Amino acid sequence: MDGLSGVKARFAFPSVSPYIWALFLIGEQVSMARKILIVDDEELLRSLLRTELEHLGFETHDVPGGPEALSYLADHEVDIVLLDIKMPEMGGLDVLQRIREDDLARKVIMLTGVGELKIARESLEMGASDFMSKPFEMSSLIACINRVLME
Repeated sequence: MDGLSGVKARFAFPSVSPYIWALFLIGEQVSMARKILIVDDEELLRSLLRTELEHLGFETHDVPGGPEALSYLADHEVDIVLLDIKMPEMGGLDVLQRIREDDLARKVIMLTGVGELKIARESLEMGASDFMSKPFEMSSLIACINRVLME
């Protein structure tokens, strides 16, 4: 059994990719005590992200839409918001605009579907820190989160 497998077995995190474990073990992981708000209307995606991020030491909270996100951010500080672009009731760009106007969070990573790259680029012009196209690998999202946190 190699060292990485031994660590995974000892801590029982079978769903975390070896890439993420490698980052964690060599000290590249900057998740400890970092708070992330997950905003997406897809409950399954929110649950998956919450589970994986909490396994890596992040504190998470998730909400299904823009109004709930703005309400949460009015009362809580977070390090990063993971924000879906396409949501019913209030789209991600509208939420991003309100986050920027009311100075509710400094770092926002937009989550976008295939074919929404023009909108994703627009979100960068509006002040988003970065964007990820769905579907994405968890290792890519973790790398993006770490990069944004280090900025």
